[in-house]
Amino acid sequence: MTMPAKLRREQIYDLAKTSGLASVEELSARFEVTASTIRRDLALLNEQGKLARTYGGAMPMDPHPEASLRQRIGEAYEEKQALARWAATQIRPGESILLDGGSTVGTLAHRLRAFSDLDVTTIGINTLQELSGCPGIQLSCPGGQLREMSQSFYGPLTQLSLERMTFDRVFLGADAVTAEYGICEADHQQTRLKEIIAGRSTHVYVLAHAAKIGQHPFHAWARLPLPWTLVTNADAPSDQVQKMRHEGITVETVPAHPSH
Repeated sequence: MTMPAKLRREQIYDLAKTSGLASVEELSARFEVTASTIRRDLALLNEQGKLARTYGGAMPMDPHPEASLRQRIGEAYEEKQALARWAATQIRPGESILLDGGSTVGTLAHRLRAFSDLDVTTIGINTLQELSGCPGIQLSCPGGQLREMSQSFYGPLTQLSLERMTFDRVFLGADAVTAEYGICEADHQQTRLKEIIAGRSTHVYVLAHAAKIGQHPFHAWARLPLPWTLVTNADAPSDQVQKMRHEGITVETVPAHPSH
């Protein structure tokens, strides 16, 4: 007898919470259904804010513990690649840009390796490693206190350095974005730093895949000065996208899979 879909999804969610990661192939074999059925289950659980899509499966959206940078790298792989592709098209040779920490902005950093005549400042260790030694990149870092979970610099020294700099474009990450509260992070030092960074350029982009839109994982928030652009995926919650546009925020929705 086939298990009811609702019960199957409840068990998928429980399994993901226990193991930390749900694989499409493993779930398909476990519940004796097709991979497409499992993908539909995961998509629905994602819409309900229970699971975040990853490359090949999904992981639980726990509203309390913060995931490390290493844990986030495989999350929403295709979606992050799409955001990075779009963001890279906005950058022009000779520009000075700032890259935030985080896995999504780190994906953008990888695409900048082929650029020439680019001045890049970053607070992310992953971006420093990605762009170190690239002949066309002038790379710098403001330093400060290293935050182990995100592998990025923050704190008073980072703020002091960035307050004395300006950029043609800045690219920020976020743990979540909502129309009501703005940009969410795990602590207030992070949100304060994002506010400072956003004030150092007229072209500000926040890269956040669709599963982060409308979520409230933590209690530290930043409202960025207008204008700024949210870059997210085409399946982001439409009500949130409409509210953000009503607030004066530019929203670019990017398909996860480019058309050919």
